[in-house]
Amino acid sequence: QLQLVESGGGLVQPGGSLRLSCAASGRTLDNYAIGWFRQAPGKEREGVSCISSSGGSTNYVDSVKGRFTISRDYAKNTVYLQMNSLKPEDTAIYYCARGRSCQPFPDGFGSWGQGTQVTVSS
Repeated sequence: QLQLVESGGGLVQPGGSLRLSCAASGRTLDNYAIGWFRQAPGKEREGVSCISSSGGSTNYVDSVKGRFTISRDYAKNTVYLQMNSLKPEDTAIYYCARGRSCQPFPDGFGSWGQGTQVTVSS
């Protein structure tokens, strides 16, 4: 069974940066699209970004375009989310999950990790 573990969250000031990691075990990630999601307190879960199995296609929710970059390292079986110019509204628990493709996104994703907390505050 594929297992996903998120890491890299923490407390940062507005304008700061974090790089989140989604590390897989049990299966290679090569065959899967991987999505990043977030959920803030009292808010619905939101799809943030997705990368295709080949790495050739990426997408982002409008609110993070130009600030976040998703990438993958096949040798490390890991997907990353580089988050720059962080804003307080980015505060949430961030999760990764697998899907067959990024079309559709955010529908059809599962094998959720445990999440990593990102807090953006001065």
